[in-house]
Amino acid sequence: MTETVIHVEGLGKRYRVGERERYLALRDVLTRAFTAPLRRGPRRTPDYMWALRDVSFDISQGEVVGLIGRNGAGKTTLLKLLSRITRPTTGFAEVRGRVGSLLEVGTGFHPELTGRENIYLSGAILGMSKREIDQKQDAIVAFSGVERYLDTPLKYFSTGMQMRLAFAVAAHLEPEILFVDEVLAVGDLEFQKKCLGKMQDISESGRTIVFVSHQMNQIRRLCQRVFWLENGQIHKSGPAGIVLGEYESALTSSRGNRNGSTNGTRTKAKFIGWQISETPAELPNLLTTLGQVTIRFTVEVFAPVQLGHHGIALFNSEKQLMWAWAKDEVKLEPGLREFRYTFPTLPLRPGSYCWQVSLWENGQVIDLWDCLPEMIIATEVHQHARDEWNGILNIPCQFVAGETS
Repeated sequence: MTETVIHVEGLGKRYRVGERERYLALRDVLTRAFTAPLRRGPRRTPDYMWALRDVSFDISQGEVVGLIGRNGAGKTTLLKLLSRITRPTTGFAEVRGRVGSLLEVGTGFHPELTGRENIYLSGAILGMSKREIDQKQDAIVAFSGVERYLDTPLKYFSTGMQMRLAFAVAAHLEPEILFVDEVLAVGDLEFQKKCLGKMQDISESGRTIVFVSHQMNQIRRLCQRVFWLENGQIHKSGPAGIVLGEYESALTSSRGNRNGSTNGTRTKAKFIGWQISETPAELPNLLTTLGQVTIRFTVEVFAPVQLGHHGIALFNSEKQLMWAWAKDEVKLEPGLREFRYTFPTLPLRPGSYCWQVSLWENGQVIDLWDCLPEMIIATEVHQHARDEWNGILNIPCQFVAGETS
């Protein structure tokens, strides 16, 4: 049975709103005690807010868990509680094992010290011995890519360079448990891939990672399980593909169904909605199967269209064209009409996609709609684990290594 290394029960953190809490010396406490009877007037009732409330979960050794949610949902607060940076207001968290935390860029660094000196300072704060740092210094420097500036004071480093050095030190700590907040957003794309590869190596060695990111592709690639935080509580938890799909669907649905760029006269007709037939009514834009799928577009027709031209295209989140098709001589009578497309499968990598549909007549556009909400594909992943080989298509296959027939 896999050992539980993180046990959280009823965890909560409350902050006082509008006032900065002071650290009181003994003289402050005594002064308050003696002057309390002399203070008059009504006292203002303090205002509190819960950044995290009643959170409970278990994480097993070797698991890679993602934390997702909107800004202010409580993700960073949870990591700070687990890292013992701040104390909980309610509940408790048991963390068993050597912990490495990378919550803010340059935590434990001193701006006046050189990059080399900060490696020793940060490593010591994270629990590494001098001998251990000596042994790993070359690997840390090579990973960070800041060799040229290693003997330069840290205050002259860019934010990205500091982040590289901070991650390199934390990653080579070889912790049993690694907490990583949204620090990879600072680095360039090449270094992000390098960091993700390092975290993947850490997870494959049987160690545990709790990872916060707003980059859903990073979460999807690295994590087996995801906690979706909302208003300081766990709104949903489960397998990464399912939870990420519902989270992305909720984000896109909140933008509204008809919103999105439109073009055309819209005097004869307009597109008013779209949905996936095989999905639940509450999640009409979420695709979770690689089987046959039917996409339906609803058109409200005001006047007869005799020689219409209809076009359709599908784009990914980076606006790359995935597929397009067109039909001439489309005839439509007034009323609510529907365009239906049935595909044997849509084998695209999980993520968000946008349909674009149009209706023309006599060379003039009647309506062209960039459909919202976006289509969220949350199917099982059948792709290479590395980004450089992680293509556009998500095609299931069977592999057998055996004798030739």
